[in-house]
Amino acid sequence: MATETLKQFTRLPQSTYIDALRFLPPLSALDRYVVVASFNSDSDETSIGIHALTSTDTPTLTLQSSFTPSSRTSSLKVAQKSLNPIIAASTVAGFLHILFPNPIDASFESKVPVPEKRLYLGSITGLDLQENGSACVSVGEDGRVNLISVGDSGLDYRQIFDSKGLVSYTAAQWASPFEFATGGLGNLLQWWDQRRPGGPVTQFKGNWANVASSGIVHSIDIHPSRKHTCVAGGSYGSVFAWDVRRPHQSIVLSGIDNSETTTCLSESDVWEVQYDTFMSASDHAKLSTTGVLPVMICSEDGILAVLKQGEEPTELLAENCAINCFDIDQQNPSFRMGVYCFIDEGVAYNDRYGVIGLFSMANGS
Repeated sequence: MATETLKQFTRLPQSTYIDALRFLPPLSALDRYVVVASFNSDSDETSIGIHALTSTDTPTLTLQSSFTPSSRTSSLKVAQKSLNPIIAASTVAGFLHILFPNPIDASFESKVPVPEKRLYLGSITGLDLQENGSACVSVGEDGRVNLISVGDSGLDYRQIFDSKGLVSYTAAQWASPFEFATGGLGNLLQWWDQRRPGGPVTQFKGNWANVASSGIVHSIDIHPSRKHTCVAGGSYGSVFAWDVRRPHQSIVLSGIDNSETTTCLSESDVWEVQYDTFMSASDHAKLSTTGVLPVMICSEDGILAVLKQGEEPTELLAENCAINCFDIDQQNPSFRMGVYCFIDEGVAYNDRYGVIGLFSMANGS
Protein backbone atom coordinates (compact mmCIF):
# COMPACT_ATOMS: atom_id res chain seq x y z
CA MET A 1 0.00 0.00 0.00
CA ALA A 2 1.31 3.45 -0.88
CA THR A 3 1.44 5.94 1.98
CA GLU A 4 1.18 9.69 1.51
CA THR A 5 1.64 11.08 5.01
CA LEU A 6 -0.15 14.30 5.90
CA LYS A 7 1.81 16.24 8.51
CA GLN A 8 1.89 19.61 10.27
CA PHE A 9 -1.64 19.66 11.59
CA THR A 10 -2.88 22.77 13.35
CA ARG A 11 -5.43 21.69 15.95
CA LEU A 12 -8.30 23.91 17.05
CA PRO A 13 -10.39 22.52 19.94
CA GLN A 14 -14.18 22.45 19.58
CA SER A 15 -16.70 22.10 22.38
CA THR A 16 -19.23 19.80 20.69
CA TYR A 17 -19.38 16.49 18.85
CA ILE A 18 -19.43 16.93 15.06
CA ASP A 19 -22.10 14.85 13.29
CA ALA A 20 -21.53 16.09 9.73
CA LEU A 21 -20.00 18.89 7.71
CA ARG A 22 -20.04 20.20 4.16
CA PHE A 23 -18.36 22.96 2.21
CA LEU A 24 -20.93 25.62 1.35
CA PRO A 25 -21.05 26.86 -2.26
CA PRO A 26 -19.21 30.21 -2.29
CA LEU A 27 -21.18 33.25 -1.20
CA SER A 28 -18.53 35.48 -2.75
CA ALA A 29 -15.26 35.11 -4.64
CA LEU A 30 -13.15 35.65 -1.53
CA ASP A 31 -15.13 33.93 1.22
CA ARG A 32 -15.25 30.21 2.04
CA TYR A 33 -17.76 28.72 4.45
CA VAL A 34 -18.31 25.37 6.11
CA VAL A 35 -21.66 24.03 7.33
CA VAL A 36 -21.25 22.03 10.53
CA ALA A 37 -23.89 19.91 12.28
CA SER A 38 -22.97 19.45 15.94
CA PHE A 39 -24.29 17.80 19.09
CA ASN A 40 -23.67 18.67 22.74
CA SER A 41 -23.84 15.42 24.69
CA ASP A 42 -23.98 17.24 28.04
CA SER A 43 -27.05 19.34 27.21
CA ASP A 44 -28.50 17.19 24.38
CA GLU A 45 -28.56 20.34 22.24
CA THR A 46 -28.17 20.15 18.48
CA SER A 47 -27.07 22.87 16.09
CA ILE A 48 -26.34 23.52 12.43
CA GLY A 49 -23.87 26.36 12.03
CA ILE A 50 -22.28 28.26 9.17
CA HIS A 51 -18.59 28.90 9.85
CA ALA A 52 -16.23 31.20 7.96
CA LEU A 53 -13.05 29.35 7.03
CA THR A 54 -9.67 31.04 6.82
CA SER A 55 -6.94 28.84 5.37
CA THR A 56 -3.96 31.00 6.33
CA ASP A 57 -0.90 29.95 8.32
CA THR A 58 -3.17 30.04 11.37
CA PRO A 59 -6.51 28.67 10.09
CA THR A 60 -9.74 29.38 11.93
CA LEU A 61 -13.42 28.47 11.80
CA THR A 62 -15.59 31.38 12.94
CA LEU A 63 -19.31 30.85 13.58
CA GLN A 64 -21.46 33.22 11.51
CA SER A 65 -24.96 31.93 12.23
CA SER A 66 -26.71 28.87 13.62
CA PHE A 67 -29.99 26.99 13.44
CA THR A 68 -31.48 24.52 15.94
CA PRO A 69 -32.98 21.47 14.19
CA SER A 70 -35.79 19.39 15.66
CA SER A 71 -33.37 16.67 16.78
CA ARG A 72 -29.86 15.38 16.14
CA THR A 73 -28.71 15.66 12.52
CA SER A 74 -28.46 12.37 10.63
CA SER A 75 -27.50 13.64 7.17
CA LEU A 76 -26.39 16.94 5.65
CA LYS A 77 -26.13 18.06 2.02
CA VAL A 78 -25.63 21.38 0.21
CA ALA A 79 -26.22 22.68 -3.32
CA GLN A 80 -26.61 25.94 -5.22
CA LYS A 81 -30.01 27.16 -6.40
CA SER A 82 -30.26 30.29 -8.57
CA LEU A 83 -26.70 31.23 -7.55
CA ASN A 84 -27.62 31.01 -3.85
CA PRO A 85 -26.68 28.15 -1.51
CA ILE A 86 -29.26 25.74 -0.15
CA ILE A 87 -28.85 23.28 2.74
CA ALA A 88 -30.83 20.11 3.41
CA ALA A 89 -30.58 18.51 6.85
CA SER A 90 -32.36 15.41 8.12
CA THR A 91 -32.76 14.25 11.71
CA VAL A 92 -32.84 11.01 13.66
CA ALA A 93 -36.45 11.80 14.62
CA GLY A 94 -37.62 11.69 11.00
CA PHE A 95 -37.78 15.40 10.17
CA LEU A 96 -36.21 17.24 7.25
CA HIS A 97 -35.21 20.93 7.13
CA ILE A 98 -34.47 23.03 4.05
CA LEU A 99 -32.29 26.05 4.91
CA PHE A 100 -31.49 29.09 2.77
CA PRO A 101 -28.39 31.06 3.86
CA ASN A 102 -28.30 34.78 3.14
CA PRO A 103 -25.64 35.38 0.45
CA ILE A 104 -24.65 38.70 2.05
CA ASP A 105 -23.92 37.85 5.68
CA ALA A 106 -24.26 34.01 5.81
CA SER A 107 -27.21 34.22 8.18
CA PHE A 108 -30.11 31.77 7.81
CA GLU A 109 -32.57 33.70 5.68
CA SER A 110 -35.24 31.01 5.68
CA LYS A 111 -35.72 27.76 7.59
CA VAL A 112 -38.42 25.44 6.31
CA PRO A 113 -39.39 22.09 7.87
CA VAL A 114 -40.67 19.62 5.26
CA PRO A 115 -43.46 19.07 5.98
CA GLU A 116 -44.41 20.24 9.47
CA LYS A 117 -44.62 16.62 10.62
CA ARG A 118 -42.47 13.51 10.62
CA LEU A 119 -41.72 12.09 7.20
CA TYR A 120 -40.62 8.74 8.57
CA LEU A 121 -41.31 6.24 11.33
CA GLY A 122 -37.77 6.53 12.59
CA SER A 123 -34.56 8.15 11.42
CA ILE A 124 -33.97 9.68 8.00
CA THR A 125 -30.79 7.81 7.19
CA GLY A 126 -29.78 9.43 3.92
CA LEU A 127 -30.57 12.31 1.57
CA ASP A 128 -29.19 14.15 -1.42
CA LEU A 129 -29.85 17.46 -3.19
CA GLN A 130 -29.82 17.79 -6.94
CA GLU A 131 -26.90 19.87 -8.17
CA ASN A 132 -29.20 22.82 -8.96
CA GLY A 133 -31.03 22.49 -5.63
CA SER A 134 -34.42 21.92 -7.25
CA ALA A 135 -35.17 18.59 -5.57
CA CYS A 136 -34.17 16.54 -2.54
CA VAL A 137 -34.48 12.76 -2.24
CA SER A 138 -34.50 11.20 1.22
CA VAL A 139 -34.62 7.64 2.54
CA GLY A 140 -35.33 6.12 5.93
CA GLU A 141 -34.70 3.07 8.03
CA ASP A 142 -38.43 2.32 7.77
CA GLY A 143 -38.11 1.70 4.01
CA ARG A 144 -39.66 4.92 2.73
CA VAL A 145 -38.34 6.97 -0.19
CA ASN A 146 -39.55 10.58 -0.44
CA LEU A 147 -39.04 13.42 -2.89
CA ILE A 148 -39.20 17.12 -2.01
CA SER A 149 -39.37 19.60 -4.88
CA VAL A 150 -37.93 23.05 -4.13
CA GLY A 151 -39.60 25.69 -6.30
CA ASP A 152 -40.01 29.46 -6.30
CA SER A 153 -43.54 29.10 -4.94
CA GLY A 154 -42.56 26.78 -2.11
CA LEU A 155 -41.94 23.13 -1.35
CA ASP A 156 -43.81 20.11 -2.65
CA TYR A 157 -43.52 16.75 -0.90
CA ARG A 158 -44.53 13.32 -2.18
CA GLN A 159 -43.78 9.73 -1.27
CA ILE A 160 -42.17 7.71 -4.06
CA PHE A 161 -42.05 4.31 -2.38
CA ASP A 162 -42.81 2.54 0.89
CA SER A 163 -41.38 -0.93 1.39
CA LYS A 164 -43.44 -1.39 4.58
CA GLY A 165 -40.26 -2.26 6.42
CA LEU A 166 -39.15 -5.01 4.02
CA VAL A 167 -36.15 -2.88 3.00
CA SER A 168 -34.21 -0.52 5.23
CA TYR A 169 -32.46 2.30 3.39
CA THR A 170 -29.27 4.03 4.50
CA ALA A 171 -28.02 6.23 1.61
CA ALA A 172 -29.20 8.13 -1.48
CA GLN A 173 -27.52 9.93 -4.38
CA TRP A 174 -28.79 11.70 -7.50
CA ALA A 175 -27.47 10.60 -10.90
CA SER A 176 -29.55 12.89 -13.15
CA PRO A 177 -32.66 15.09 -12.84
CA PHE A 178 -34.76 11.91 -13.10
CA GLU A 179 -32.54 9.13 -11.74
CA PHE A 180 -31.05 8.36 -8.34
CA ALA A 181 -29.52 5.47 -6.45
CA THR A 182 -30.22 4.20 -2.94
CA GLY A 183 -28.30 1.90 -0.64
CA GLY A 184 -29.40 -0.25 2.24
CA LEU A 185 -29.02 -3.39 4.29
CA GLY A 186 -27.51 -6.44 2.66
CA ASN A 187 -25.09 -4.31 0.62
CA LEU A 188 -28.12 -3.47 -1.50
CA LEU A 189 -28.01 -0.87 -4.27
CA GLN A 190 -31.16 0.14 -6.15
CA TRP A 191 -31.58 2.38 -9.18
CA TRP A 192 -34.68 4.57 -9.54
CA ASP A 193 -36.12 6.48 -12.49
CA GLN A 194 -39.00 8.90 -11.88
CA ARG A 195 -40.16 8.31 -15.44
CA ARG A 196 -40.80 4.68 -14.46
CA PRO A 197 -42.70 4.93 -11.15
CA GLY A 198 -43.67 2.11 -8.82
CA GLY A 199 -40.29 1.04 -7.48
CA PRO A 200 -36.64 0.61 -8.39
CA VAL A 201 -35.94 -0.21 -12.04
CA THR A 202 -32.97 -2.44 -11.21
CA GLN A 203 -30.90 -3.47 -8.22
CA PHE A 204 -27.68 -5.14 -7.13
CA LYS A 205 -27.01 -7.04 -3.93
CA GLY A 206 -23.39 -7.57 -2.97
CA ASN A 207 -22.93 -11.31 -2.61
CA TRP A 208 -19.22 -11.81 -3.31
CA ALA A 209 -18.83 -13.27 0.20
CA ASN A 210 -21.39 -14.54 2.68
CA VAL A 211 -20.27 -12.15 5.39
CA ALA A 212 -20.44 -9.15 3.05
CA SER A 213 -23.99 -9.97 1.95
CA SER A 214 -25.14 -9.15 5.48
CA GLY A 215 -23.47 -5.72 5.41
CA ILE A 216 -24.82 -2.21 5.01
CA VAL A 217 -24.17 0.42 2.35
CA HIS A 218 -23.32 3.60 4.28
CA SER A 219 -22.45 5.98 1.45
CA ILE A 220 -22.91 6.39 -2.33
CA ASP A 221 -21.37 8.77 -4.84
CA ILE A 222 -22.02 9.27 -8.56
CA HIS A 223 -19.75 11.34 -10.80
CA PRO A 224 -21.36 13.58 -13.46
CA SER A 225 -19.14 12.06 -16.16
CA ARG A 226 -20.10 8.50 -15.16
CA LYS A 227 -23.79 8.93 -14.38
CA HIS A 228 -24.59 5.23 -14.89
CA THR A 229 -21.98 4.11 -12.36
CA CYS A 230 -22.12 4.55 -8.61
CA VAL A 231 -19.46 3.80 -6.04
CA ALA A 232 -20.51 2.56 -2.61
CA GLY A 233 -18.86 2.04 0.76
CA GLY A 234 -20.15 -0.07 3.60
CA SER A 235 -19.55 -2.78 6.16
CA TYR A 236 -16.40 -4.91 6.44
CA GLY A 237 -14.33 -2.36 4.53
CA SER A 238 -16.26 -2.94 1.31
CA VAL A 239 -15.90 -0.35 -1.46
CA PHE A 240 -17.28 -1.28 -4.87
CA ALA A 241 -18.49 0.26 -8.11
CA TRP A 242 -21.73 -0.77 -9.84
CA ASP A 243 -22.66 0.04 -13.43
CA VAL A 244 -26.43 0.01 -13.84
CA ARG A 245 -25.95 -1.14 -17.44
CA ARG A 246 -24.39 -4.34 -16.04
CA PRO A 247 -26.77 -4.85 -13.10
CA HIS A 248 -25.43 -8.23 -11.97
CA GLN A 249 -21.76 -7.26 -11.82
CA SER A 250 -19.64 -5.07 -9.59
CA ILE A 251 -16.03 -3.92 -9.42
CA VAL A 252 -14.64 -4.43 -5.92
CA LEU A 253 -12.07 -1.74 -5.10
CA SER A 254 -11.43 -2.79 -1.51
CA GLY A 255 -12.74 -5.24 1.05
CA ILE A 256 -14.00 -8.78 1.05
CA ASP A 257 -13.84 -10.46 -2.34
CA ASN A 258 -13.54 -13.97 -3.69
CA SER A 259 -10.60 -12.71 -5.73
CA GLU A 260 -7.20 -12.77 -4.04
CA THR A 261 -6.15 -9.74 -6.08
CA THR A 262 -8.42 -7.30 -4.23
CA THR A 263 -6.80 -5.29 -1.45
CA CYS A 264 -8.62 -5.15 1.87
CA LEU A 265 -7.71 -1.64 3.00
CA SER A 266 -9.96 -1.75 6.05
CA GLU A 267 -11.98 -4.44 7.81
CA SER A 268 -14.35 -2.00 9.51
CA ASP A 269 -17.20 0.20 8.28
CA VAL A 270 -16.45 2.61 5.45
CA TRP A 271 -18.52 5.64 6.45
CA GLU A 272 -18.12 7.86 3.42
CA VAL A 273 -17.01 7.60 -0.21
CA GLN A 274 -16.50 10.46 -2.66
CA TYR A 275 -14.92 10.61 -6.06
CA ASP A 276 -11.58 12.36 -5.59
CA THR A 277 -11.73 15.30 -7.98
CA PHE A 278 -8.16 16.37 -7.14
CA MET A 279 -6.25 14.49 -9.85
CA SER A 280 -2.91 15.14 -11.48
CA ALA A 281 -2.42 15.33 -15.24
CA SER A 282 -0.93 11.83 -15.19
CA ASP A 283 -4.03 10.52 -13.41
CA HIS A 284 -6.26 12.02 -16.10
CA ALA A 285 -4.09 10.53 -18.84
CA LYS A 286 -4.40 7.03 -17.38
CA LEU A 287 -8.18 7.12 -17.10
CA SER A 288 -10.27 5.33 -19.68
CA THR A 289 -13.84 6.21 -20.49
CA THR A 290 -15.00 3.01 -18.79
CA GLY A 291 -12.66 2.88 -15.79
CA VAL A 292 -13.59 3.72 -12.21
CA LEU A 293 -12.44 7.20 -11.21
CA PRO A 294 -10.27 7.59 -8.06
CA VAL A 295 -12.32 7.35 -4.87
CA MET A 296 -11.57 8.82 -1.44
CA ILE A 297 -12.86 6.91 1.58
CA CYS A 298 -12.85 7.15 5.37
CA SER A 299 -13.41 4.32 7.84
CA GLU A 300 -14.30 3.36 11.39
CA ASP A 301 -10.74 2.18 12.06
CA GLY A 302 -9.29 5.60 11.24
CA ILE A 303 -8.26 5.30 7.59
CA LEU A 304 -8.45 8.15 5.09
CA ALA A 305 -7.31 6.90 1.70
CA VAL A 306 -7.65 7.15 -2.07
CA LEU A 307 -8.51 4.03 -4.09
CA LYS A 308 -7.65 3.67 -7.77
CA GLN A 309 -8.80 0.75 -9.89
CA GLY A 310 -5.96 -1.69 -10.51
CA GLU A 311 -3.54 0.10 -8.18
CA GLU A 312 -2.50 -0.13 -4.54
CA PRO A 313 -4.48 2.20 -2.24
CA THR A 314 -2.88 5.48 -1.20
CA GLU A 315 -3.21 5.94 2.55
CA LEU A 316 -3.46 9.62 3.50
CA LEU A 317 -4.09 9.20 7.21
CA ALA A 318 -4.14 6.36 9.72
CA GLU A 319 -5.59 7.45 13.07
CA ASN A 320 -6.35 5.54 16.27
CA CYS A 321 -10.01 6.55 16.11
CA ALA A 322 -12.91 6.58 13.69
CA ILE A 323 -12.98 9.00 10.76
CA ASN A 324 -16.70 9.58 10.36
CA CYS A 325 -16.90 11.75 7.25
CA PHE A 326 -15.08 14.25 5.06
CA ASP A 327 -15.81 16.65 2.26
CA ILE A 328 -14.02 17.90 -0.84
CA ASP A 329 -14.53 21.49 -1.91
CA GLN A 330 -15.92 21.13 -5.42
CA GLN A 331 -15.04 24.76 -6.16
CA ASN A 332 -11.42 24.06 -5.26
CA PRO A 333 -10.86 20.29 -5.09
CA SER A 334 -7.33 20.65 -3.73
CA PHE A 335 -8.98 21.57 -0.43
CA ARG A 336 -10.13 18.44 1.35
CA MET A 337 -12.00 18.44 4.63
CA GLY A 338 -12.74 15.58 7.02
CA VAL A 339 -14.30 14.79 10.34
CA TYR A 340 -12.32 12.50 12.60
CA CYS A 341 -13.91 11.61 15.93
CA PHE A 342 -11.70 10.68 18.87
CA ILE A 343 -12.66 11.40 22.48
CA ASP A 344 -12.52 15.18 22.79
CA GLU A 345 -13.67 17.37 19.95
CA GLY A 346 -11.41 19.56 17.89
CA VAL A 347 -10.47 20.91 14.48
CA ALA A 348 -7.29 20.16 12.55
CA TYR A 349 -5.78 21.78 9.48
CA ASN A 350 -3.06 20.46 7.19
CA ASP A 351 -1.34 22.39 4.42
CA ARG A 352 -0.16 19.43 2.27
CA TYR A 353 -3.25 19.81 0.05
CA GLY A 354 -4.92 22.53 2.09
CA VAL A 355 -6.66 19.75 4.02
CA ILE A 356 -9.06 20.92 6.69
CA GLY A 357 -10.37 18.37 9.16
CA LEU A 358 -12.65 18.28 12.15
CA PHE A 359 -11.01 16.07 14.74
CA SER A 360 -11.77 14.69 18.17
CA MET A 361 -8.37 14.55 19.75
CA ALA A 362 -7.56 11.86 22.30
CA ASN A 363 -5.96 12.93 25.55
CA GLY A 364 -5.99 16.56 24.45
CA SER A 365 -3.08 16.02 22.07
